[in-house]
Amino acid sequence: MQHEFADVSVIVAAYRAEGTIGRTLRSIAAQTVKPREVVVVDDGSDDGTSEAARAYAADMNGIELRVFRTEKNRGAGAARNRAVAESRHPILAFLDADDEWLPAKMERSLAVLNEGGYLLVAHDYLTGDDERARHHDCKRRFKEGADPFVQLYRKGYIASCSVVTRRDAVLAAGGFDEGLRNAHDFDLWLEMLNVPGTRFTVFGEPLLQYRPQPGGIMSHTRRRLACGVAIALRHFPALESRPGSPYASLWYRVAALHIEAISAFGGRGEIINLLLTAVLLPLRLVVATLQCVAGDAPPRGAAKPAAVAPAGALLWLWVAAATAGYLYQFRGLVQPILNALGMA
Repeated sequence: MQHEFADVSVIVAAYRAEGTIGRTLRSIAAQTVKPREVVVVDDGSDDGTSEAARAYAADMNGIELRVFRTEKNRGAGAARNRAVAESRHPILAFLDADDEWLPAKMERSLAVLNEGGYLLVAHDYLTGDDERARHHDCKRRFKEGADPFVQLYRKGYIASCSVVTRRDAVLAAGGFDEGLRNAHDFDLWLEMLNVPGTRFTVFGEPLLQYRPQPGGIMSHTRRRLACGVAIALRHFPALESRPGSPYASLWYRVAALHIEAISAFGGRGEIINLLLTAVLLPLRLVVATLQCVAGDAPPRGAAKPAAVAPAGALLWLWVAAATAGYLYQFRGLVQPILNALGMA
């Protein structure tokens, strides 16, 4: 049987994916237009991820499967950078080792990319199975505002496993920031698309089946929040030449990240973390605004962000201020206790 191929390298970062990478590779092999190669980087897994991937080499329908393994776990950004460096074709597509493409994904993405002359294309996706599957309408968010980049900054609507783009553009942007253990993909799309006039699009076909995994990268709520705020600060300058108030977009993004974290903490019953995140939101909005006014944004490639802006210092400042306020308000009751302890 003759297969149609395109000069595409598929980038697959894998960690502890022994039980899922098979279905991921099968979905690539089933494409109506097939990539030339799949580059898998096992990011220091302590299971049989590499062996499970290599076992599918004979079932890839003519697609070359190349599997690499790092000795230490360095994060998905580092694994993706290694895979990009090893890739040998001008177009890149991204897929995680626990997700799947629908059969027409590659054919449709390449058609849109070539017809529109875009730097990057992405599309809608599904979560859930069969009749319970939920269609996430990324195209609607792309079209909501006057400037798709501003909407991307605010809402992060690009599903990374739907992205098809040029390899040279990824390299020119510096690749994935390995200091970001979460949201490094969102950071890269913003970096690639921040020049006014850069053309990208999101089309409304759900060609990706996303399967969240317990303990996956999306489950690290506090870390994801810290990385998200750092990215919002980093890319704030790109908003200044765009329509609308850059500060309104900053506030929208920071608030949205906190609401997302509050929802995640609530879903896991972590009430203390939920309340702490809600209480600190106003203070973080003020700090983020002051950092942007001062031009104090963390550059790409910097060390990983500390707790949010920084959360530990903000928490202690907040606690100290609240404690001082209560002590002052009830100083008539507190003074005898301080006298008895020899502290006044």
